[in-house]
Amino acid sequence: MLNPAAAPVDWTLDALLHDGTVVRLRPISPDDADRLEAFHTTLSGDTTRLRFFAPHPHLSAREIERFTNVDHHDREAVVALLDDAFIGIARYDREPGTSGAEVAFVVADAWQGTGVGSLLLEHLAARGRTEGLEHFVADTLPENRRMMQVFRDSGLSPVSSFEQGVVHLEMSLDLSGAVVERIESREHAAESRSIGRLLRPSSIAVIGAGGRPGTVGHEIVRSLVDGGFTGAVHPVNPKANPVAGQPAYPSISDIPGDVDLAIVAIPSVAVPDIVAECAAKGVHGLVVVSGGFAEVGAEGADRQRALVTAARRHGMRVIGPNCVGVINTDPAVSMYASFGAGRPPRGGVALASQSGAVGISVLEAAARSGLGMSAFVSLGNKADVSGNDLLQYWEDDDGTDVVLLYLESFGNPAKFARLARRIGRRKPILAVKSGRTAAGRRAATSHTAAMAADDVVVDALLHHCGVVRADTIDQLLDSALVLAHQPLPAGARVAIIGNSGGPGIMAADACAAAGLELATLGATTQQRLREQMGSATSASVVNPVDLLGDADPDRYTAAITTVMSDPDVDGAVVIHAPTLVADPAAIAAAIAAAPSSAKPVVAVLVGRDRSLLGPSVPVFGSVEPAVAALGNAAEYAAWRARPAAPEPDRDDVRPAVARHVVHDALERGAPDGWLDPVEIEKLLAAYGIPFAATELVADVDAARRAAEGLGYPVVLKASGETIVHKSEIGGVALGLRSADELAHAWHAMTERVGESMTGGLVQAMARPGVETIAGIFRDPTFGPLVLFGLGGTAAELLRDRTVRIAPVADVDAAEAVRSLRGTPLLTGFRGSEPVDLAALEDLVVRLGLLARDVPEVAELDLNPVVASPAGIIAVDARVRVTRPATGAPSDATRQMPPPRPTPAPP
Repeated sequence: MLNPAAAPVDWTLDALLHDGTVVRLRPISPDDADRLEAFHTTLSGDTTRLRFFAPHPHLSAREIERFTNVDHHDREAVVALLDDAFIGIARYDREPGTSGAEVAFVVADAWQGTGVGSLLLEHLAARGRTEGLEHFVADTLPENRRMMQVFRDSGLSPVSSFEQGVVHLEMSLDLSGAVVERIESREHAAESRSIGRLLRPSSIAVIGAGGRPGTVGHEIVRSLVDGGFTGAVHPVNPKANPVAGQPAYPSISDIPGDVDLAIVAIPSVAVPDIVAECAAKGVHGLVVVSGGFAEVGAEGADRQRALVTAARRHGMRVIGPNCVGVINTDPAVSMYASFGAGRPPRGGVALASQSGAVGISVLEAAARSGLGMSAFVSLGNKADVSGNDLLQYWEDDDGTDVVLLYLESFGNPAKFARLARRIGRRKPILAVKSGRTAAGRRAATSHTAAMAADDVVVDALLHHCGVVRADTIDQLLDSALVLAHQPLPAGARVAIIGNSGGPGIMAADACAAAGLELATLGATTQQRLREQMGSATSASVVNPVDLLGDADPDRYTAAITTVMSDPDVDGAVVIHAPTLVADPAAIAAAIAAAPSSAKPVVAVLVGRDRSLLGPSVPVFGSVEPAVAALGNAAEYAAWRARPAAPEPDRDDVRPAVARHVVHDALERGAPDGWLDPVEIEKLLAAYGIPFAATELVADVDAARRAAEGLGYPVVLKASGETIVHKSEIGGVALGLRSADELAHAWHAMTERVGESMTGGLVQAMARPGVETIAGIFRDPTFGPLVLFGLGGTAAELLRDRTVRIAPVADVDAAEAVRSLRGTPLLTGFRGSEPVDLAALEDLVVRLGLLARDVPEVAELDLNPVVASPAGIIAVDARVRVTRPATGAPSDATRQMPPPRPTPAPP
């Protein structure tokens, strides 16, 4: 029977199997009796024998009631559904009075070996961890190799024993690195295959492709045919009018043979009815170019959710809606399924764009520049397939070397960060990303939140993930041209070679702005350059190298060869300003033909458009974009050269204690979610964060007693449920050295602050040092962030801070602490002694672990944290907690985000 005290668990989510099929997961419910009985009737004798140790067990009414009624604590069952029917069930039963449970699962015969069992086990283990379980046990027959393989592949490291003809398995539910690694590996494979089904179809149906040229469906069919699609193209329209020479059919069900992909170009109100027809035909996915969904308002958003929900229920993915189509230039596919773009040349650059107009403009500009594309996906409203899905696919795509993204939002920002950091070690990722919204800034209530809510943070986060950020489409293409066609520089030392001093000086200035430095040419290099100049005695052989206005192709070739052989040069900018004494075309040819090396070269042919010289040398019309693109390549190369950081760890953190503090505060109904001072001190202590000794007092007499216990001098601070920023209302008095000073400060403070001051905090005076700020903020775009910067009352004015995604590795914490404009204040400014940097770095790591482990902490503000040579100590703290979404397992489980009603940007 159900435990009446057990809280109901209500969650439903979608996830992917190994082959990319979508399945629905949820807890079993009493309403599933018929589904459960139907499921058992489909199981073969072998399957039921292996699961129940007996063939074809008959489920009595009492057994069905027991199996479908669980308390979600001591007994749990998770089911997988496709087309609203069970295809797998996993359950655990707690062993009475222990932290262990017996686990078992069974999968429909037709779906065995597809990953259903692994998926169910992941979610069941996550539910078990949530309910305090520490290990699973299972008994199975020796010949049930599939079940034992699922347990082994899970990463739970089962230990087996054999007794009385049965294999007994025991496995820890500890969320180890091996478990997470296995889950992420399965996630990658499943998501990559789900996108592969959409971008590499063997047959396509274009629903809504009429015979009239100029209509969306008609033009998509024509584009597919003219582009040489290697599979079958099937136009679908009610009259079955042929399109572009292809026979048409009145419905998708009338098409002979299989259909892998359906492109939908019909009015939005009719789209939901098409989903069931596509499912019945065995279609793997939909590209919905139709508009009239979330971009038109609430009614359209409802249609969009219904579309994606129905598609996933039948196992399908959706690109769009409100998109301009997809392109795959691989000759084995040659799929130009778009009505808004031409046929870009084949190349190694893939593009995902949430805006169809931006995507088209990028493709057209890329074609003019000679930048070849491997694929283009117009995400449209991004209701299902997202940039994260495409990153998973392009990571393994041999035809893709560089990834370009135009995104307004990230569906799962923490996952994007994880993927970008992994994929960026092999392939550059470039992004145009919009800034923060004013609404996000208005929601900020702590110093940390206020300082984290601007576009500088977005920039810092993308840099942290190794993503090259561009502010404009031109900048995106400039950097793509260099990263796609030139080797990565080994450093930031750049040589400038040109035929005019002015552009050379401009390039030198641009290098400083782009984070590059002018290389110092060696004596041997300078001597060779002098010899090559011959009679050109006024030429400069220092950097920038001035070849003079009469420089001919041979002079350019010799100079490039010599300079690029200098070991102190990491890359070069070669400039040519047109003159009447040299043929620009011949100069360009010489630059293109200069001996290649493992160092990047960019050319500036003043007045020319962006393009390529020969097969690989990027050309720009002015020095600034050329140098900026080379600077982006150098910054990316430096990030990529850094060793991958291991996951942070601190043996002394106590997550269970911290969660207990937070849960108690939520239960007592903390006003506006703010913890009281005692709770804050306990929370910080659980994560080893130094906090000044503090006592909460109700009146002046209690304040005197507290001060005597702490020892003078002390600090007095106002306390009250509505008080957030104490210093701004005169709620802080420093350096009180006696009982009389404390009493005077108390009475003056109560008059200033008024009724909102319901008590006070007496705190030991911290040693002198540099005031810093550190904290946690859960951003609606990027998730949990850790902020570090210069602090005190001027923290928001100075805005000298950096941000990292939680958790923060030790190497990233070190970079964060040392990346401020005011870092010299920490390292010893004008003879001052350096503060304890290691302690500040440790603080950043610990805050990242707290943000990861306790999702209820919405904002945490430590300001100031006083840093000195002897260590650090936080002297003021504010913590706001909220109740996170309940129900679905969230730790180390594969799950697709819910259907998103995000309208595509224009």
